[in-house]
Amino acid sequence: MRRGLFLVAAALMLFAASPGSAQIKIGVLSDLSGPTSDVGRPYADGIRHCVEYLNKQGGIAGQRIELLQVDYAYNVQQAIAAYNRFKGQGMVALQGWGTADTEALVRFVARDEIPTYSASYSAHLTDPKTAPYNFFIAADYSTQARAALQYFHDNWTEDRPIKLGLLYPNHPYGLAPIPAIKAFAQELGFELVGEDNVGLGDMDATSQLLRMQRLAPDYVWVGGTISSTAVILKDAQKIGMQAKFITNIWGSDEQLLQLAGSAVNGHYGLHTSAVYGAEVPGMKVIEELTGGRHQNIHYIRGFASMYTMAEAIRVAAEQGKVTGPAIRDASRTLRDFDPMGLTPPISFFEDDHRPNMVVYLYQLFEDRMELVAEQELERRPEWFGH
Repeated sequence: MRRGLFLVAAALMLFAASPGSAQIKIGVLSDLSGPTSDVGRPYADGIRHCVEYLNKQGGIAGQRIELLQVDYAYNVQQAIAAYNRFKGQGMVALQGWGTADTEALVRFVARDEIPTYSASYSAHLTDPKTAPYNFFIAADYSTQARAALQYFHDNWTEDRPIKLGLLYPNHPYGLAPIPAIKAFAQELGFELVGEDNVGLGDMDATSQLLRMQRLAPDYVWVGGTISSTAVILKDAQKIGMQAKFITNIWGSDEQLLQLAGSAVNGHYGLHTSAVYGAEVPGMKVIEELTGGRHQNIHYIRGFASMYTMAEAIRVAAEQGKVTGPAIRDASRTLRDFDPMGLTPPISFFEDDHRPNMVVYLYQLFEDRMELVAEQELERRPEWFGH
């Protein structure tokens, strides 16, 4: 009988150690069919391929990663329902997506102690006092916009203020950086000459652009995603508008170059990661995973987000536990963590979840995105959470 019990126990131990029996479950909220799916699909692919890569390397601390992914179509209520299902399935961390749903889930993830690495870079998500379980791996939207304003201010040669216009969707994502843009523009001496809304799904922006054109801005902030940005740029070209447009991080990518064609030439896009083909170690990994097929810049950031989360989980596992609080605490120990060169180094602190203050400014052309500046701003305390 003793020998029989020993064999049963040994078999159970072998099963527990077998591949696939120990898994770390990560929830993934993706927009694959909604109004931001144009940028949501490549980002989701980046997360998925990073997990494939990590699992090929043996997972995290010997445990495979299991993704629990839902297409919530950019609908907040569907995101909340999916989150609750993930929680019931045993997820320990969440890869989130949009601003509206990430903000709606802040109190849920804090209550349930679920670390969330989102693709919303809204500045107030960096304040652990109000969002203790929220992280992301890019400079926040406000920092991105400030970096662009600083660049144009520093390179302005005319003896008059820079005229700035604003076009953005009337949506939490589009609204997030607007107060910061206005405040920093005033600090730098810009003249704010116009402000209007263009929805994420709008197919025409001529009326807004004609109003803006009469005010003769030098630069116009564009706060939508690539579909609405393409509409804006093509309509601006039709009416002969001379202003240079500055797109936020979700408003420009390789798809925009195709959608807007010649209308994209000379305008600017803000990003926080390398483009495909850059000479960084992580690009070799991505090229091998995808058979050398070109990948969108949002894909690269999705890959980096999952890779950074995995590092926090690895640190937590080394300390003996993979729980929500342990992953949160491990995230806060990351100092100049390098996601294989795909993004600038990342550091989180117990009282400050801003990952870094580095923004890449690309000039856009039909055939390329050309890096023209790497802006690093101060970690100013008055900008924290705003």
